[in-house]
Amino acid sequence: GRKMSKSLGNGIDPLEVIDQYGADALRFTLATGNSPGNDMRFSDERVEASRNFANKIWNAARFILMNLGDDEKAPHIPEGLALEDKWILSLYNDLVKDVTDSLEKYELGMAVQKLYDFIWDVFCDWYIELSKIRLGGDDEKAKETAKAVLVYVMSNTLKLLHPFMPFITEEIWQTLPHDGDTIMLSPWAEFSEALSFPEEEEQMNKIMTAVKAVRNRRAEMNVPPARRTTLYIVTEKQELFSAGIPFITRLAYAERVVVLAEEPEGHGS
Repeated sequence: GRKMSKSLGNGIDPLEVIDQYGADALRFTLATGNSPGNDMRFSDERVEASRNFANKIWNAARFILMNLGDDEKAPHIPEGLALEDKWILSLYNDLVKDVTDSLEKYELGMAVQKLYDFIWDVFCDWYIELSKIRLGGDDEKAKETAKAVLVYVMSNTLKLLHPFMPFITEEIWQTLPHDGDTIMLSPWAEFSEALSFPEEEEQMNKIMTAVKAVRNRRAEMNVPPARRTTLYIVTEKQELFSAGIPFITRLAYAERVVVLAEEPEGHGS
């Protein structure tokens, strides 16, 4: 909480921080929680958290590259989008609008927080996990659609992140299928009404809420992820949850998911 000064000898050498954590981690830390007129507290823990975020992005990029072929096209929106594809594209579209608005208002801290939440929580923890279902399946068209969406969202999200983490974004962008010589000269991502899917967003959110509820219940009962059992879902929206069975099976650690209109006999509340 003390102000840095030479007389107190409590200054931080940025070159030492960069040597330990990287330039991108330091830049991201200085932008995080930054708001005009407020003092900023510096701590190694915050820079370390930014480095962990960079590692998360690296791991996501490695996963995508591991599943791409040599003939992958430059970022584009494929045909035959699945429910989870429309959901992630709609959230990405909202992110473009929010980050652009925040930058135009010089609200750097807000822009960075939105990017962090989307990349870590939405793209990495949910969409990449959901994409593994199709990538590990036998439907080649579904595989290609998932790959195209992964590349499109990752590549364009890197453009939004580039002002804050220029080195890692350039490095990853160059390895992904792309048009142009450098991310610095590529067109800025733009909001598109064609990528708004509010209905699919709502449907996916209901499935995710169910998954989170099961996870929380398992945690409360100390049930390990390796222990799988039959999961019964009693709902009026049978069609929606039946379509989401592959997601729920994988992410809620279920062996089998049964969707019913009424509670089965012998199962008390």
